[in-house]
Amino acid sequence: MKENFVNSLPPEQKEKTKKGLVWVFIFSITMFFAGLTSAYIVSMGDGFWIKVKFPTAFWISTILILASSLPLYMAVKAIKAGDMKKTSMLLLLTTILGIAFGISQWKGYSALNNEGAHFVSRIMVTDGRYGEYYSIKMDGVLLDIEGNSYEKKGELLTEEEAQALRTFMLNFDLGTDFNQIFTLPAYGEKFVFLYKDEPLSLVNGKFVKTNGEALQLLEFERLTHLARNIIDERGDFFISGKMGEDFHLYYAGKELQYIDRKLHYNGEVLSDNLQNKLLRGNSDTSTAYLFMITGLHFLHVICAVLMMLVYTIRSFTGRWDASNAVNLKSGAIFWHFLGALWVYLLLFLLFIH
Repeated sequence: MKENFVNSLPPEQKEKTKKGLVWVFIFSITMFFAGLTSAYIVSMGDGFWIKVKFPTAFWISTILILASSLPLYMAVKAIKAGDMKKTSMLLLLTTILGIAFGISQWKGYSALNNEGAHFVSRIMVTDGRYGEYYSIKMDGVLLDIEGNSYEKKGELLTEEEAQALRTFMLNFDLGTDFNQIFTLPAYGEKFVFLYKDEPLSLVNGKFVKTNGEALQLLEFERLTHLARNIIDERGDFFISGKMGEDFHLYYAGKELQYIDRKLHYNGEVLSDNLQNKLLRGNSDTSTAYLFMITGLHFLHVICAVLMMLVYTIRSFTGRWDASNAVNLKSGAIFWHFLGALWVYLLLFLLFIH
């Protein structure tokens, strides 16, 4: 009904009305994202905050969405001139670049996910944290850990050693099956578990402490958590890599340092109160914001790509001519806006996140 009313208006009035509706929509989206970015800044000043490196795919997607504006600008010129063949080809190119933007964005999200930056996750490992209950001897040498890196005699494990450790720990990724009988030829030769610094023996397929007691349910559950952490190449942090290089951790806007498996704030060891807050009750809100802000923009782009796909099909099937220039120009305004919005979000997250 509203569309029919707009189409019944004189050409100049129709163009003004459609552009006005587009600008109202753009203003609404702008205020929405302004609210999100403001909430991001406010939340960052009142808790622990992780800053991660931006995936390369996000930079590629920026180039793609900016490049897509040129053929769309030329398509508006072409349809006004009545050159429908040129309009169709330029719209097709715009749509392809829009789809490529979406694919690149998806690869960026996958890269974040592979680095341990999930929409919902914690910052530091609590369950199965290496050294809290369990430690491991490998080839008779006690393994140490710094961040997410396992070491032997002060040297990082080689890839072959790390893979051997992960393979061994697969035996204990059991879910809730804690009554399994183990047959582990490597145990006692290549690997030995220590529980509270005391070695565990494997007797009749069961782990036994030095006092002869078998592991209890909770103790064995802790071992399965450790196994999952090692398999996922996780040590003290859920984010992969080295703190201070691959990712940074802040509290109330100030960066924390990680020294000897302890966090330092303002040059001193993090207080017990803040340490407990981080370990027991603090989730990675920053990455949730990152996914939410970029993801909502991504959804808007998907809608815009579908719009361009419809325009492209109509132009190729002869359902469009020069009289549809107003529709295309209105759609182009929205498309260019989404490109500008992405650049703003990218710069905001680059300097803030």
